[in-house]
Amino acid sequence: MIHCRDKFYVCILIMKKGISAIIISFMLFFAAAVQSIGLVTGCAQISAPTGGPRDSLPPVLVNSKPALKSVNVTDNKITLSFNEYIEVKEALTNVLVSPVPKNNPVVDYKLRTVTVKLKDTLLPNTTYSINFGNAIVDINESNPLTNFTFVFSTGNTIDTLTLGGRIILAETGKTDSTILAMLYRNGVDSSVEKQRPDYISRPDGEGNFTFYNLPAGNFKLYALKDGDGSKTYNSKTEIFAFAETAVTVSDKTPETTLYAYSEEKDTRSAGTAIADAAKAAEKDKKLRYTTALAGEAHDLLSDVTISFNKKLYGFDKAQVQLTDTNFAAIAGAKIVLDTTGKNIIITHKWPEATNFRLLLSKDITTTDALTLGKADTLRFTTKKEADYGNLVLRFNNLDSGKHLVLQFVQGDNIVSSWPITAKEWSQKLFKPGEYELRLLYDTNNNGKWDAGNYSKKTQPERVKLLPQKVSIRPNWDNERDINL
Repeated sequence: MIHCRDKFYVCILIMKKGISAIIISFMLFFAAAVQSIGLVTGCAQISAPTGGPRDSLPPVLVNSKPALKSVNVTDNKITLSFNEYIEVKEALTNVLVSPVPKNNPVVDYKLRTVTVKLKDTLLPNTTYSINFGNAIVDINESNPLTNFTFVFSTGNTIDTLTLGGRIILAETGKTDSTILAMLYRNGVDSSVEKQRPDYISRPDGEGNFTFYNLPAGNFKLYALKDGDGSKTYNSKTEIFAFAETAVTVSDKTPETTLYAYSEEKDTRSAGTAIADAAKAAEKDKKLRYTTALAGEAHDLLSDVTISFNKKLYGFDKAQVQLTDTNFAAIAGAKIVLDTTGKNIIITHKWPEATNFRLLLSKDITTTDALTLGKADTLRFTTKKEADYGNLVLRFNNLDSGKHLVLQFVQGDNIVSSWPITAKEWSQKLFKPGEYELRLLYDTNNNGKWDAGNYSKKTQPERVKLLPQKVSIRPNWDNERDINL
C-alpha cells in the first residue's frame, strides 16, 4: 500500500528508472483519488459499516385478485401480492381450503406473488376460505404471516358463523396439534369413512379448534389424525374422535370437546423389530438367557424375570431354585413359566437388604432339544426400605362413584396404577423419581383404559391429566394435596 508521505519518493524512484512523466502523473492522480474515498491506509480511518435491526416483520398483503372478502366470485384463480419477496413452505400440508375440494389446489409463488388455482368448479352461493397456516414467509428472515386466511364468496354474502371446540387424547388427557377437526354438512354416519369432509380446521397447541365462515345448518363433527392423506377414517389404528350427535351451527352454538382414541394400536414398527429379533434368536444355535439382576440391588416391589432366546419345553420349576447364601431353599417363592414360553418369573415378598442365590439347572430344554449345557448360579441382593419413599396423597372433591384409577406415569409408560376409593391414599414403599399423575375414569371398572368403537358408537374412557406432579425422595415422607 502507498502512504501519503511516500508519494514524493515514489516519483523520484520511478523517474530514475526512466518512466515517462505521463505515467508518473497518472499514478499520483490515482493515489490521490483512492485516498479521497478512504481506501488507502494511513491517510484515513476506516470503520466497519453498521447494519440495521433484524427484520422481524411478516409479509403484508398489499392487494389481491379478487379482493379479500369479495362476493359473486366466478374465477377459480386467486392472486395475492405482498410487500416483499416471499415463499410458500409445504403448501400441500399447510394450505387448507374450505369447503374441501375433491382435487388438491395448485399453489405457486414467484417474487412477491402467490397464486392459488382451484381445480374444482366453484360451488354456487358458497363462502370459501383458504387458510395458509404459517406457510407464507419472507425470503430473508422466514418471518411467517401467521394463520393467514383468504376469504371470498360465490354468492351475494359472506358466511360468518363459527364453531369451536377442543380435541383431547382420551388415553392420556394430552393434546396433539396434528389431529384435524372435520365437518360434514348434512352428513351420515358413513360419510367420514367414504368421503372427504366439507370443512377442516387445524387445532392449536392446546387442542383448540375453530371453524370460521360457516353457513347455518346441521353438521357431523369428527377429529382425525390422517395416516394416509385420504382425509377419511379408514383404519382402526388412526387416531379418531366423533361427536355423539349432530351439531347445529347457529350464532349460539356451544363448544364441543372431542375425545380422540385409536381403536387398535399400530404395532407395525414394533412388530417388525420383534420379528427380526425372533429370527435372529432362531438362528442362534445356543440357548441363552438374560436378567436384570446385574449391576444394582433388586427392587423389593418387582418379580425376578429370566428371559430366554428360545421357547422352553417340558419346564419343571425344580429346574430353578431360589436359595439363601447357604443354598437353603426359600419357602414361599413362586416360580412359573409365562405364556410366551420364554420367561421364567420368580415372585416373592422380598425382604430388604438380603442376599439370594438363584440356581439354574443345566437340563433346562428348548422345543428344538437345546439345553443350557451347564448349571449356573445368579447372586443378587435386595434393596433397603430406606431406598424408597413413603407417599401420601389427599384428594379434594373426590367422587368415588366414578371408578377413578390413579396412574403414575414416567415418559409414555404407566409405571403403576391404583384404584382410588377414599379421600386419602398412601403407599409405604414407592420408587423415587418424578411422576406425572393421571386419573382414569374407569367406566366399566376393569382397572384399565378402554378405547372407543365408532361402529358401536361407543366413546372411549377418559383420562384427566392432573396439573400436579409428584417428586418422590428416598427415605422421606412425601405428602401432597390433589385438587380434582
